[in-house]
Amino acid sequence: MALTAYNHVPVPSFMYGTAWKKEATTQLVQLAVAAGFTAIDTANQLIHYQEALVGEALLALSEQGIARDRLFLQTKFTPTNGQDHRTPYDASATLTTQVTQSFDSSLAHLHTEYLDSYVLHGPYQRQGLGDADWEVWAAIEGLYQSGKTKMIGISNVTAEQLAQLCTRAAVKPMVVQNRCFAALEWDKEVREICRAYGIIYQGFSLLTANREVFADPGIRAIAQRLGTGLAQVVFRFAMQVGMLPLTGTTNPQHMKDDLQAELLTLTAEDMQVIETIGM
Repeated sequence: MALTAYNHVPVPSFMYGTAWKKEATTQLVQLAVAAGFTAIDTANQLIHYQEALVGEALLALSEQGIARDRLFLQTKFTPTNGQDHRTPYDASATLTTQVTQSFDSSLAHLHTEYLDSYVLHGPYQRQGLGDADWEVWAAIEGLYQSGKTKMIGISNVTAEQLAQLCTRAAVKPMVVQNRCFAALEWDKEVREICRAYGIIYQGFSLLTANREVFADPGIRAIAQRLGTGLAQVVFRFAMQVGMLPLTGTTNPQHMKDDLQAELLTLTAEDMQVIETIGM
């Protein structure tokens, strides 16, 4: 099953996230693809990601006959405020140049000539969008218009910032990737803007940000009835509300189990339980 954004590019309905995998990144990406994942998320940010090791995995996979065009690759431009001293660009260059350098470096790391999705890792300020955001977004729009990436998006964004971007941008984002908290109605405000504009909402930290959810007897009862795990119930819920979930599990069995979430069906009552669980 695939999701499509307003520009009609199909995106796999589940994504493997590579943050905090360190040296294990290469092996884990290969395991994830072997388990059945076809979408991989990374970032050109050495504090939390090893993008070049994702690329090593892709080389190994291509030798096993898994061609580049069978995979959906998404990476990010991370501003200086999200980097340490190891920036993948000249930190004193203009923001437009930083985006270009970071993008080119990502292509080299990932051994590819194009990206499926390129995402601004987060706005430069907590509220609203400033000059820096607009300059960087214009550079990202340029990459999309040149055909170097099939989709563009933004991460770690508030509803207010996203609404502003959708109103003013020449090219609206096709994806939004946010940490998704049950206590905030699973980021409902941002998801509603995404729905209105035909943007794919990607939810991360669905499990780690919501540990209290797993103690809830309501969700435990659903998992028991379906004969599945709590994680799979959350992932299925995410899919049924129109979200694209990310998982970063390092356990090969969990990778397979998580993909099985696609086969579950939650009832309207189940959905109601989960939607209001953190409230």
